Amino acid sequence: MSHSDIDISEFKSKLLDLLQGIVSFEQEQGKADSTVQLDQSRLGRLSRMDAIQVQAMADEVLRRKQIHRQRIDAALIRIENGEFGLCCVCGEEIHPKRLSFDPTMLLCIDCANSQER
Repeated sequence: MSHSDIDISEFKSKLLDLLQGIVSFEQEQGKADSTVQLDQSRLGRLSRMDAIQVQAMADEVLRRKQIHRQRIDAALIRIENGEFGLCCVCGEEIHPKRLSFDPTMLLCIDCANSQER
């Protein structure tokens, strides 16, 4: 397998589509974002607890989306630098099927397996 086996433009397009999806999500989340009202005269205790839990879950989803956005941005930078598809640990090529599954992958399968141990 050589680096030419990877269609960089296809991966760049996929990454840009993923990025656009996250940007759209963040914009929608910004519109729907509201602080939980803690006024005890307006809501019962259980309703407030539910609202706080829903807000915490929404915050976690947003945090994960932001991390994914950072990974996408980093992959786009690696494309621009000619480093896309290369393992960040050993420098070997990452298998195209692995990149197809997740184009933000940083590690080849061998390095990923050794880091899990």
